[in-house]
Amino acid sequence: MLLPYTVCLFGHRQIENVIEVETALRNAIEKILSDHEYVEFLIGREGEFDIFAASVIKSIMRNRDTGNCFLTLVMPYLRAGFEKNQAEHEAYYDSVELCEESAAAHPKAAIRIRNRAMVDRSDLCVFYVTHPSGGAYQTMKYVESINRTILRIS
Repeated sequence: MLLPYTVCLFGHRQIENVIEVETALRNAIEKILSDHEYVEFLIGREGEFDIFAASVIKSIMRNRDTGNCFLTLVMPYLRAGFEKNQAEHEAYYDSVELCEESAAAHPKAAIRIRNRAMVDRSDLCVFYVTHPSGGAYQTMKYVESINRTILRIS
C-alpha cells in the first residue's frame, strides 16, 4: 500500500492579500501534487485561511481530476453544531476526523494540541503567517523546534 505524503496547512484567521495568497498557495499545492504520487492534506476549520485553503485544494482537485490527493478536516473536539452540518462537511471533505489527542482537552488547549498532532503526522507544513502572534505562529514555532519541513506562503 502506498503511504501518502502528508501536508498540513495553517494560517492566520484573516487573509490580508487574498490574490497574492491564492496565487502562492495554488502554486505550492500544484508543485506538491506534481512531486508526489499521493498526497493527503490535513486542515482545520478555525478561520478564513483554513476555509480558503480548503477551497483552493478542492478547486485544484477538480481541475486535475487525478485522484492522487485527499483532503481531511481534522477537528480538535466535537463542536456543538457539527451534527447539524455533518452531511455537508462529509460531502465537502474527503474525510472528517476527530483528533484523539485533543478531543478530551479543555477547548482553550484543544486547538493547540490538535495542531501539534497534525504536524507530528505530516511530512510538510505549509504556513500563511504574516505576524508573530496567534495559533498559526505558535504552531510554526513548534514546527521549527522539531526541524520539520516548512513552506511559507506569506
